[in-house]
Amino acid sequence: MFKQILSKLPRKSSKNSESRDGSHTMYSNPPTSSRSSDFGISKSGNLVTSFPAGNPVSDVGKSYGNKNVRGANLKPNGFVLSSSYEALPGFRDVPNSEKQSLFIKKLNLCCVVFDFTDPTKHLKEKEIKRQTLLELVDYVTSANGKFTETVMQEIAKMVSTNLFRSFTPQPRENKLVEGFDLEEDEPSMDPAWPHLQLVYEFLLRFVASPETDAKLAKRYVDHSFILKLLDLFDSEDPREREYLKTILHRVYGKFMVHRPFIRKAINNIFYRFIFETEKHNGISELLEILGSIINGFALPLKEEHKLFLVRALIPLHKPKCLAMYHQQLSYSIIQFVEKDCKLADTVIRGLLKYWPITNSSKEVLFLSELEEVLEATQPSEFQRCMVPLFRQIAHCLNSSHFQVAERALFLWNNDHIENLIRQNRKVILPIIFPALEKNARNHWNQAVHSLTLNVHKIFQDLDPELYKECLLQFEEDESKEEEVKARRDATWIRLEEIAAKKAASNEPVLVFGKAPPRSS
Repeated sequence: MFKQILSKLPRKSSKNSESRDGSHTMYSNPPTSSRSSDFGISKSGNLVTSFPAGNPVSDVGKSYGNKNVRGANLKPNGFVLSSSYEALPGFRDVPNSEKQSLFIKKLNLCCVVFDFTDPTKHLKEKEIKRQTLLELVDYVTSANGKFTETVMQEIAKMVSTNLFRSFTPQPRENKLVEGFDLEEDEPSMDPAWPHLQLVYEFLLRFVASPETDAKLAKRYVDHSFILKLLDLFDSEDPREREYLKTILHRVYGKFMVHRPFIRKAINNIFYRFIFETEKHNGISELLEILGSIINGFALPLKEEHKLFLVRALIPLHKPKCLAMYHQQLSYSIIQFVEKDCKLADTVIRGLLKYWPITNSSKEVLFLSELEEVLEATQPSEFQRCMVPLFRQIAHCLNSSHFQVAERALFLWNNDHIENLIRQNRKVILPIIFPALEKNARNHWNQAVHSLTLNVHKIFQDLDPELYKECLLQFEEDESKEEEVKARRDATWIRLEEIAAKKAASNEPVLVFGKAPPRSS
């Protein structure tokens, strides 16, 4: 008898708790916020909210006839909701003293995440949530009092529940191997965007609001929250990445205490991308944020910032998909050179280290970036790297790909770069003269041929004696090459003759010559 009574007590207690707090709401996906202690777990293993006793939410449930989550069997993302999903009253319909309680109740109402893979399911409930999210955005925008810690905790919970999720990776390896351009692929649009957009807008307004106290909010917008926010940058939906970019930039500006951590976390994303995966959807957005951050760096630059340039930004030229984020990367690097001209040599040598060998489209990008770097380079820094630099430019001038050769020749159209070359012509012209002469004689593209003749004329008019010296040296080297080629051809002819004589007797052919030196 007593056992039967005792066995009923938990169910009775749970029922009372539900009626007191307005009912338990199950989540369609587990919230990944660090504040996981706010949630309980039912016997079936599903996550449910567990409002503490005396929570203002319960008062709202009483005041408005329990018009909250109760009644029906909904299954967002496969989880059964034990109650119906009904709209709460508007903020205009309640006195000011109860608006905060209603705000928290609406936040909890929006903690249900619906499955958008089937557009025909839960249409009414989805619309209720959308309208509620719109009301929350308006409330945060027009707030005229500081947000309390309780409110911030509920905001962090709602945002975490809706946004923080794992992505299903798309098979991209085959596209890279087969040479497809990932930029031409149609971006994947998240079907849940009608709700996600409003949650992002809500978070943006909350972070930007003057009523958000950064000292208090940093307890909830903490390192765990920021890391999960950064994980979302790998979303394939460009609309989501655009919101994330704006929000992270606002977080960086508002929470000064988190700035070093945010920079370090972005570094780690870059390291993983460069040296492990070479797959990430949000590199361009992260670089855009960094471009703005770098622009605000104080002078002189800290050693930490210079290391970031050397260890993260310059190696970002290595991946094959450079074209997807090159514009933002180039801007970030130019910011460093403009802030500290001594970094020009470091940047140029870094570009030479990762210079592509067989990828002509990447070479064109490198040459474009090189022109921008050289434009901000001082003569003293230019002299430190001009020899290896113009050896590489000479290779580009001789490229059979006309766009590479043409882009290299366009460097002479920049007045600052041309002045640097003029001042150091005695070093530079002997390096590039063979490439210019071969182009003038043999290059198949007419545009490249014409540009080469223009550069020829610049040097010839600038320093006729140096031009003649280089021409004589080129002709002398060319005659030596012809002699070497003739001796090589003669050796092959002699080998063929000896082989023909010995062929009949099947004797091995022994060729006497200078043996290579043995390594000790």
